[in-house]
Amino acid sequence: MKRVLVAILLTISAPLAAQAKIEAPLPGWLTGSWLMEDGARWADEYWTPPRGGMMIGASRMGFGPELETWETTRIMRGTRGGLSLFVQRRGEAVVEFPLAHVSAAAVEFANPLNGFPQRIRYERVGQLLIAEVSRMDGSDTMRWQYRPVAQEAP
Repeated sequence: MKRVLVAILLTISAPLAAQAKIEAPLPGWLTGSWLMEDGARWADEYWTPPRGGMMIGASRMGFGPELETWETTRIMRGTRGGLSLFVQRRGEAVVEFPLAHVSAAAVEFANPLNGFPQRIRYERVGQLLIAEVSRMDGSDTMRWQYRPVAQEAP
């Protein structure tokens, strides 16, 4: 039984170990203020520019005047040495999502051991930012299409 359990754990953790080997710069193209509005449903997301080996983010989602959820995020070197996305939803425990895929205009982080989401993906399409969360197999996908928010001068 122990051998079977060890084999299962090694199989599950192998993708995580492989993900840590991806070398990539911080995704500076995430920088900015982003807004999604769909009727009364809204979401906004904010990312600082890369600095000191880290990007810091925050997001909120709601309906009408009501806030439904919020989270703080950061992208930096993770526990395995590669880039990771760290997510703390509503002040709960921080969850690490190691880098799984990167290209010039997209970045994907994955943690198959997390309940949901297991994959978090960001992609720039022209001026838009597409954010997507799902399970590892792509099921239960949720997607947000953000537009940039003009910054007011101080």
